[in-house]
Amino acid sequence: MITFEQLEAWREAKNLTVEVYHLGKVKPLATDFSLRDQIQRAAVSVMSNIAEGYERLHVPEKRQFYNVARASCGEVRSLLHLLRDLEFISAEHFESLTEKSNRVGRLTSGLLRSLENREKHKFT
Repeated sequence: MITFEQLEAWREAKNLTVEVYHLGKVKPLATDFSLRDQIQRAAVSVMSNIAEGYERLHVPEKRQFYNVARASCGEVRSLLHLLRDLEFISAEHFESLTEKSNRVGRLTSGLLRSLENREKHKFT
């Protein structure tokens, strides 16, 4: 059995989180504490909820945590739009981080689909 650390979704979410934390070290985001903290919390939520969902034993709980992780990807992307519009990050950095967040969202959706497929085949 694999661990959550081996999940591609979790590894990519961790990489996204590390990049978001690096962003928070650079001005002007470094001095906008509430915005910096909010995007960092959202990114941490993605990786943490993937890990917690994976460790849950019951499918409804797994689904709930994976859905929260996917929703947090949306929050990260929303905040990235604000960072770009405020000129806290470049258009290129925005595109790169947005694509990484989208990728994590797609991978998390794959975890959800896997749960659905497992549930379908459980009774066949």
